[in-house]
Amino acid sequence: MNISLALTQIFVWPFIYLTFLMLLIFSKKEIFRTETRYILFGHSLLVDLMFLFLTDFVVLLSYNFVLIPLHFCIPICMLMEAVTACAPLTIIAMCVERYVAICMPLRHQAISTSRRALIVILMIWILSSINPFVDMFILISTASREYLSQLTHCHYEIMIPEKIRHFARGLLYIVGLVFILIIEIFCYVMIYIAARAASGDNKNSASKGQRTISLHILQLFLCTAEVMCPYIEAVVMQYDIQTYLTVRFINFLAFSITSRAVSPLVYGFRDEKFYAAMVYFIRCKNNTISSDTIKQS
Repeated sequence: MNISLALTQIFVWPFIYLTFLMLLIFSKKEIFRTETRYILFGHSLLVDLMFLFLTDFVVLLSYNFVLIPLHFCIPICMLMEAVTACAPLTIIAMCVERYVAICMPLRHQAISTSRRALIVILMIWILSSINPFVDMFILISTASREYLSQLTHCHYEIMIPEKIRHFARGLLYIVGLVFILIIEIFCYVMIYIAARAASGDNKNSASKGQRTISLHILQLFLCTAEVMCPYIEAVVMQYDIQTYLTVRFINFLAFSITSRAVSPLVYGFRDEKFYAAMVYFIRCKNNTISSDTIKQS
């Protein structure tokens, strides 16, 4: 367990640092705060950062066998559920933005404005918060006082103790992901058609957009696998607890962390403007540290 905990921190904290660095660069450049795709990317970074922090916090509590009152776990579980649902919705918003930019270039500036991007982000949070708030109200109104005051590990299943609701939650989430996948495939096909018909710079832009949506589809598959993991783990737990812990650890690293690492790779390193800003920021920081060291010596 100590080795698993150490490996978890080794995997998680580099992504937390990278995501925080990109979010800091996003906040310092005005051009990123005024373009729709960068606003959505900044929101994606914020969601990923919150997810990684909360998940790592819960992992640390679990591995150290720290139990806390259930009513303190409820806000943490609600926020984790909302953040988890925000990720695929932000992905689809970014895909639609690329579809508008490539397939409707003359209308792109009129459609994709910073104000509309903020409205979309607000709608994403509203949609993502519906399910956890409904589950909270049902739990508070139906659960006994003894259940709400018991000590427990923080995981969302404590808010839906009935198996039928647990199954319905997973089914609803998968249906939503399938719907999002259909929209992404539509955007991919339309951008592919635009790439075939374009020439010169327009063809390069369309091809790049096509590759970006391909990576978004990969990220969506990872999110789907992440949703399926608890059901696989529940089956394994019935046979062997040690195997269950191993499978849960592998699923956490392979799907939960990897799905959050794709987003920085998609935009942070492939986007020329953001990559240039990131290199410039790192060089300036290194030069500042070198200058301070020389002055001190």
